[in-house]
Amino acid sequence: MTFSIVALDSATGDLGVAVQSKFLAVGAVVPWARAGVGAVATQSFANVAYGPDGLARLAEGRAAIDVLADLVAADALRDQRQAGIVDARGGSATHTGRECFAWAGGRIGPGYAAQGNILAGEAVVDGLADTFLAGGRPFPELLVACLAAADAAGGDRRGRESASLLVVRDRGGYGGGNDRWIDLRVDHHDDPIGELGRHLELQHLYLDRPTPGDLVPIDESLGGELRTLMERIGAQPGGAFGSVYQPMWQVAGWEPPTVAEAEADERPMTGQPRPLPDGWDDTWQGALWDWMGVENLEERTAAPGWIDPRVLEVLRARAER
Repeated sequence: MTFSIVALDSATGDLGVAVQSKFLAVGAVVPWARAGVGAVATQSFANVAYGPDGLARLAEGRAAIDVLADLVAADALRDQRQAGIVDARGGSATHTGRECFAWAGGRIGPGYAAQGNILAGEAVVDGLADTFLAGGRPFPELLVACLAAADAAGGDRRGRESASLLVVRDRGGYGGGNDRWIDLRVDHHDDPIGELGRHLELQHLYLDRPTPGDLVPIDESLGGELRTLMERIGAQPGGAFGSVYQPMWQVAGWEPPTVAEAEADERPMTGQPRPLPDGWDDTWQGALWDWMGVENLEERTAAPGWIDPRVLEVLRARAER
């Protein structure tokens, strides 16, 4: 009922699982991973204990093939199970029980384990593996491409319903508080893989930070355009966006912070401040930040006098609506 790939990015050490199934919310069942340890996919009457138990054994430094052998040996329903494991060194293993529904099977190689059941045929698993081996894309996009290739080869014989992408990286989660760099799920959709790819694009938009070299300077001409765009959507100084984020309990005389106060408060931003052009002052800069906060674009905050081109793209699109 499912096809998945478990993999290691040998260049970065990131570990990931990508999966699609004719099953509601497959991301809540199949993928498990821990940065620096390994990744597990458990499917076909999934024994979800394979996830935490497998990661615990991998954390002891054991090889994927030994860990999977232990999990299968201890499982009375092993013949109905399917699983794939990759360890942090790139060792891999896959298991397909002999009672799994046809077509069922798996394929392994350095840094990956691909498997599936109730498939159109062996070409589905080959689509996963061959696409991974071909590379040519960033790791998260590559895993989604593996799913798309498998689906194009016939995929799950029952159809499509949900898909998931989990990629872990040490301190890669939001704010650095955990290892869940990418944890995206499409729980019920006619095109779950396509939707998963769209969600991945949004992940990059909202959570990636630009580099200083990406930034566009706000000169007098661009400042004029920004004012026009912001006025069009009600984001000008004193507009609707500046009043969204206020303290729950305000002290008397509270006002939104100025640009200088925001900088002093160590607002995360990219680049170094540059002189503001005529017509674009601290008030407009602060209004731009207010709008970005409401749009969840604060990770793309640039120093005063600069703007991230992706932010400019979104602002132009909002103003055209």
